[in-house]
Amino acid sequence: MRLTALVRYPGIAAAALAIASLPLGIAPAAAQSGSAAPLYKNARAPVEARVDDLLKRMTLEEKVAQLLAVWQGKPEVLDANLQFDPAKMSARYPHGLGQFTRPSDVKGAFSPRVVPRHTAEQSVKIANALQHWAIEKTRLGIPLLFHEEGLHGFAAKGATSFPQAIGLASTWDPELMREINAVIAREIRARGVHLVLSPVVDVARDPRWGRIEETFGEDPYLAGEMGVAAVEGLQGNSDNLAPGKVFATLKHLTGHGQPESGTNVGPAQISERTLRENFFPPFEEVVRRTKISAVMPSYNEIDGVPSHANKWLLTDVLRGEWGFKGAIISDYSAIDDLMNLHKVAANLEDAAVMSLNAGVDSDMPDGLSFASLAKAVREGRVSEARIDDATRKMLTLKFRASLFENPFADIDEAKAVTNNTEARALALKAAQRAIILLKNDGTLPLAKPKAGSAKPRIAVIGPSAAVARLGGYYGEPPVKISILEGIKAKVGKNADIVFAQGVKITENDDWWADEVKLSDPAENRRLIAEAVEAAKGVDQIILTLGDTEQTSREGWAKSHLGDRPSLDLVGEQQELFDALKALGKPITVILINGRPASTVKIAEQANALIEGWYLGEQGGNAVADILFGDVNPGGKLTLTIPRSVGQLPMFYNAKPSARRGYLFDTTDPLFAFGHGLSYTTFDIGAPQLSQERIAPKGTVNVSVAVRNTGQRVGDEIVQLYIRDKVSSVTRPLKELKGFQRVTLKPGESRTLTFTLDERAFRMWNDKMERVVEPGEFDIMVGPNSVDLKTVTLTVAG
Repeated sequence: MRLTALVRYPGIAAAALAIASLPLGIAPAAAQSGSAAPLYKNARAPVEARVDDLLKRMTLEEKVAQLLAVWQGKPEVLDANLQFDPAKMSARYPHGLGQFTRPSDVKGAFSPRVVPRHTAEQSVKIANALQHWAIEKTRLGIPLLFHEEGLHGFAAKGATSFPQAIGLASTWDPELMREINAVIAREIRARGVHLVLSPVVDVARDPRWGRIEETFGEDPYLAGEMGVAAVEGLQGNSDNLAPGKVFATLKHLTGHGQPESGTNVGPAQISERTLRENFFPPFEEVVRRTKISAVMPSYNEIDGVPSHANKWLLTDVLRGEWGFKGAIISDYSAIDDLMNLHKVAANLEDAAVMSLNAGVDSDMPDGLSFASLAKAVREGRVSEARIDDATRKMLTLKFRASLFENPFADIDEAKAVTNNTEARALALKAAQRAIILLKNDGTLPLAKPKAGSAKPRIAVIGPSAAVARLGGYYGEPPVKISILEGIKAKVGKNADIVFAQGVKITENDDWWADEVKLSDPAENRRLIAEAVEAAKGVDQIILTLGDTEQTSREGWAKSHLGDRPSLDLVGEQQELFDALKALGKPITVILINGRPASTVKIAEQANALIEGWYLGEQGGNAVADILFGDVNPGGKLTLTIPRSVGQLPMFYNAKPSARRGYLFDTTDPLFAFGHGLSYTTFDIGAPQLSQERIAPKGTVNVSVAVRNTGQRVGDEIVQLYIRDKVSSVTRPLKELKGFQRVTLKPGESRTLTFTLDERAFRMWNDKMERVVEPGEFDIMVGPNSVDLKTVTLTVAG
C-alpha cells in the first residue's frame, strides 16, 4: 500500500470535488414503494442474476460510485467529535460508494501516535453506522465493502500480531499458514470487514528493498505454496464467503521484488522469460488453485509499461491465460501515479482511462482518478460496457459476501474472537516455528536454571531486547512480549538477569513517521560502555541486533523512505558486538530485523546466531523457549543471505553462467537458501524414484528416508530440487519443487514421498512455449539448497 496526502498531487483537489459534483440520484432505497422487492434483493436468486438486475437499475453515476473508495476524505464525513455524520456522507457521496477504506483507523493516513485507531467496539459501531447509511439513505441501498490490512495479523487496535510474512515463510509450514490466516480472517470479519489486502506473493530478489519483510522470500515455488495456504485460510474454498472468512487480495502483480537499485517502485528490468519463470508462478498457482477474489497490480513498470496500465499483464495474462474472474483493485494511489510518478498520463482523467481500459476495476484508497469516469464515458473515451464490467466485479464481491442480507457486525462477537486464548497460543507457536538457528557451537541450548542451584548471571543486551518489534503493517495487540520479558518469565528467580540498552538504532520506532533519524553516535558509545560494564560479571550474553520498523520498511514516497544501499547493521551495533565479544564471555546474537543483514564478522565470532525476523506479539516467549531448549529450532531461510551488497543480485536458483568468481573475495553466500540448524541431528537418505523413466506428461514419486540421529525431538524440513541437465534455453542450476516439515523423536525414522508431474519439469522454450523437453533431470534432496543427494530421472519423448 501507499500512504499519500491530498496535497501531494496537483489536480487531486479538483478530482475529489468531482466525486461530490456527480448528479444526484432519485430517492433513497427506504423511500421506494409500490412494487415487489427487486430481484437483486432476493437472497435465493443466483448471484449473476442479482448483479444483472441491479446493474440494469443503476445510473452511470451510481456505477462509477461503486468503483470508488474513501480514506483521506474521512474527515469530511465526520463531525467535530470524529463521529460518522450521515448527512455529510450523503452530501459527499450522493450516489452511494463502493468501499470505505480501513474502518479501523479514525481519519485516514495519519500516524497512530497522533490519531489513535478505533477499538473493536468503535470499529463495529462506525461500520454499522456506515452500512445503515448505505442501505437506508441511498437510492438502491447498496451496502459498502470495507477493506483492511492483514499481512501478518489484523492491522488494528487489539488484534493478534503474528510473525511478519518473511518469518511465517521461514516455518515452511503451509498448514500453519492456513491456521494463522483463518484467525486473521475471523478477527477482521467480526468487525464487519469482508476484504483483506493480503497475501503478498512477490518473489523478492533484492534485500536492499525495504518491503522484503512482507514477502515469502526468493523462491517462486515456496511463495506459491504459502500464498495458496494463506488464501485458503482467509477465504476458504467456496465461491461465497462462509462465516468468519474474508476475501483475499493477491499482491503485487508483478516484478515488484527486484526493483532497479533496490528502491521501492523502481522499474523492474525483467524480461518476459524471467517474469514467466520466476515472478508469475506464485500468482498463477494461487489463481489456478484457489477461489482468490481480488488481485492488486504492482506500482512498478515492466519494459516501460506501469502495471496499472498494462493490458497485456492484467487482461491477456491474468484474465486470459490464467482465467482469473475476480476483481482487479488498485494499489493505493497507483492509478494517480500514472500521472505523478510514471508520467504516462497528462492528468488524472487520462490515468483513469488508461487503467480502466487495461483491466483495473476499482480505484483505491480514495477514487481520485476514477471519479472522472462518467465524464470519460460521455466523451467516448471509455465504453459504458467496460464500466458495467468493472461494476459487476465489485458488486459480485458484495453479493458473494452476503452483504445485502447480513451487512452488520456484532460487538460481542468482535470482542470474543479478537486476541483470545487460542489466537495468542497460535501466535506463540508461529514464532517458535519461525525462528532459525543459523550457527551454534554447542552454546545453545542454555541450561535452564533450577531452584536451589547456583544462580547464573545472564546479560540481555541490545536495541531489541526490551521492545517487541512487530514489523510493517502491524497491529496493536493488547500485550507484546519482549525478549527480556520472555527470558525473565522463563528463568523466574532462578537466575540473575542483567539488562543494558547497548545502543539505540533510531530516535524513535514509528513506522508511519516520514523522517528517520539515527541515534547519536556519542550517546551510543556511552551506552556501549554501560553495557560492557554490566556484562563483565555475567556467565552468558544474549545480544539482540538488527532493525527497527524505520530502518527497513516500505518507502511509499520521497518523503518516506525505507530502502538502503547497504546490508550492514545500522549505526553502532557492530561496535557493541565487538566490545562485548572482547569480554571473552559466551555470546548468542539474536537478529530481529526485516531484511537479511551481512553480519560476516558476527557469524564468524558469535557462539550462536539466531535469525528471528519480526516475531509478533509472542516473540519474547518464543525466543526464551528456543534459548533454553524447551523448543527445538526448526525454521529455515527462505532467501539467501549475502556476505555484502556487492554480491547482489544473489539467489539460489542462478543460471549456470552466473558467479564465475571475484578477485579477492568469494561468490559463496553467508548463509544459503534453505539453511537452518537444530539441537538434534538428522540423516536424510538418497532419493528413490518410483520409476527411472517417465513420459513428458508422466508422474514420478520420489521417496526419501529421514531419521533423527540425535538426542532431542526436532523438526527437519526436507527440500526437493530439480535440475534440467541439458536444455534448449538456459535453466537454473536448481529449482525447489517440493518440501515437507516433519517432527521426529530421537531414533525415529520416516519415509516421505514427493510426487512430481509435468508441472515440475515444464519450461519456456525459445519460442516462449511452455513445454517439457525430453532429457535427463537431476532430482536432489537435502536439508538445504547446498547439501543435496542426487538421483537421475529420464524424461523420454
